[in-house]
Amino acid sequence: MDEIKQNIIGTVDVLARKIGQRCYKDLGKLAQTADYIEHRLKFSGCDTERQSFTYRGNTYCNILTEVEGTDPAREDILVIGAHYDSVDGTPGADDNASGVAGLLELARLTRRTPLLRTVRFAAFCLEEPPAYMTRHMGSYIHAKSLHDQGIRVHGMISLEMLGYYCDQRGCQYYPSSLFKLAYPNRGHFIAFVGNFSSRRFSNRVKAAYAAVSTVPAESLNGFSVIPGVDFSDHRNYWKFGYPAFMITDTAFYRNPNYHDSGDTPDTLDYDRLAALIKDLHKALAAI
Repeated sequence: MDEIKQNIIGTVDVLARKIGQRCYKDLGKLAQTADYIEHRLKFSGCDTERQSFTYRGNTYCNILTEVEGTDPAREDILVIGAHYDSVDGTPGADDNASGVAGLLELARLTRRTPLLRTVRFAAFCLEEPPAYMTRHMGSYIHAKSLHDQGIRVHGMISLEMLGYYCDQRGCQYYPSSLFKLAYPNRGHFIAFVGNFSSRRFSNRVKAAYAAVSTVPAESLNGFSVIPGVDFSDHRNYWKFGYPAFMITDTAFYRNPNYHDSGDTPDTLDYDRLAALIKDLHKALAAI
């Protein structure tokens, strides 16, 4: 079995099956998840840092690591993040063990073959409700820390649900029927979704990805009024003036198990997920 695919399967299995639900109330399980992420990063040769913060009297943490780029002239960094908590009532295989698995593999691949630009990898806690869309999200804490430290950010990529695909006609939905005129009605693609201010960054990454990819990509840069455009951690980087977008399988527009107990490891397409991560690493080498 391909090493990337094997590692991704292993991570999703640990998070969504062995640990299971990882909502804000599950302090022990969130601690187990953080320990696992830190262990995998260290096993890949990465030094890690815990960014702790409090919410409702409890302590949570982001897990951070940085891989130095090979071109000193590129002084701004790339941030790649994924949240490791799940919503109450679900084991969260696609949402978002798939994103964490992708993050860990991208970090491993980048540690082995560094990119031109330095990359900060961040595993966030508290993306889901009740912290969702508040300043208590782990990604908000991280984005604010970058801003407060004066760190220049080339762009941020949020890995948000990467593993669910469907090939039958009509299985892909959109917030409006108008989207059906421009986008596929099958969920066989990955989506690059951001706001207008981030379109130059997201278009560059998408073009680099399209040049090497086997899993097709679609893109949308629009207003937050479109349901889903700001539904992940990338939204918090916009608040500090950083270009950011998410890579996603479109969540509830495709996956019937979204925020449900049926979001289990056996529902994911690991071949396409592994191909996505492998090709994304190749694409980022050109950024």
